Amino acid sequence: MNSAVLKLAGATTVLAALFGLSACEKAVTAPAAAQMPPPDVSFVDVAQQDIPVTASWVGTLDGYTNAQIQPQVSGYIIKQDYREGALVHKGDVLFEIDPRPFQAVLDQAKGQLAQAKGQLAQAQARLQLAEINVRRDTPLAKVRAIAQSQLDNDVQTKATAEATIETAKASIATSEAAIETAQLNLGFTKVRSLVDGIAGIATIQIGNLVGPSNVLTTVSKVNPIKAYFPISEQEYLQVSDRIKPGAGGDWLRNSAAVPLTLTLANGAVYGQKGHIVFTDRQVDPQTGTIRVVGAFPNPGNVLRPGQFGRVSALTNVLKGALVIPQRAVSELQGRYQVAVIGTDNKVSIHDVEVGERHGSLWVIRSGLKAGDRVVTEGLAKVRDGSVVNPKPDTSNPA
Repeated sequence: MNSAVLKLAGATTVLAALFGLSACEKAVTAPAAAQMPPPDVSFVDVAQQDIPVTASWVGTLDGYTNAQIQPQVSGYIIKQDYREGALVHKGDVLFEIDPRPFQAVLDQAKGQLAQAKGQLAQAQARLQLAEINVRRDTPLAKVRAIAQSQLDNDVQTKATAEATIETAKASIATSEAAIETAQLNLGFTKVRSLVDGIAGIATIQIGNLVGPSNVLTTVSKVNPIKAYFPISEQEYLQVSDRIKPGAGGDWLRNSAAVPLTLTLANGAVYGQKGHIVFTDRQVDPQTGTIRVVGAFPNPGNVLRPGQFGRVSALTNVLKGALVIPQRAVSELQGRYQVAVIGTDNKVSIHDVEVGERHGSLWVIRSGLKAGDRVVTEGLAKVRDGSVVNPKPDTSNPA
């Protein structure tokens, strides 16, 4: 009796275990059998538009004109007439040299001129008297009313007077030239600015003995101000119409049509547009660059020589370029890839060749065509061959 009960209990236990195992299997396989919905992704169509290509270079600012102020005469500095760092105008007196030695030379030259004029007056009077005597004695000598020697003396006196007059005239001319030189030198004791601009720090002090070899200060014309920036030889070949006949214009020669943008060291974009002034005559063989000079209006003299900035300019326009948002591009070990959604909503991964950037857009040189749908949001959810639920990207792709 006990044995039968035990057998019946064992069979019941095995049956219950089999039913429990079957229920577990159903519980495990049921979620797996249910299909997951396709992930939502955002997409944009590959657009085709003209893209301006901008290049930028590190530029150094310098005065449009930098005039080194040097005296033209030697002497002691007795006065500084300008404030360092201030705006000065052409003709303003910057320094004064002791004028007394030059005034003395001028006075001496004037005295010599007066003496030469006195000698001329005396010689002219003697000449007039000698001419009178010659006219009077000539007929008398012919009739032997006077000795021939007297007429000869009259003629000799006339010749001497004429020679003295010529000498006096030469002395007058010399004295006048000496006066002019002395007046110039006296004027040079006031050292003046040759240009309008900002006057720099004085390199000398009052009481210093200076001469023509000394630089007293520098005056820089800074409105407009120049910007020097080097471009590579390759860039020069790209933008020069002389190398590409028939192109849309020479970037370097038609400078008025190429506005320059200056970004200052603090990241601020300067409010005035510049233009190209000229290009240097040769490529630097050491750096492989050629120097270009631009000019920027500088009202208020805010920009100063020696500042650094970044000069930018439009160098080309890509006609009908294919562009997509930069966030649609993935980079992996130097390869650029884009997820493209097909007409059946399946994703295919395309390798692409990227080009220039324009804002938040990226030019695609190859690997896509206009109208392709590329994933912009949800890239982490897709893989090659997966099915997605595409929705137009309503955010601004630019």
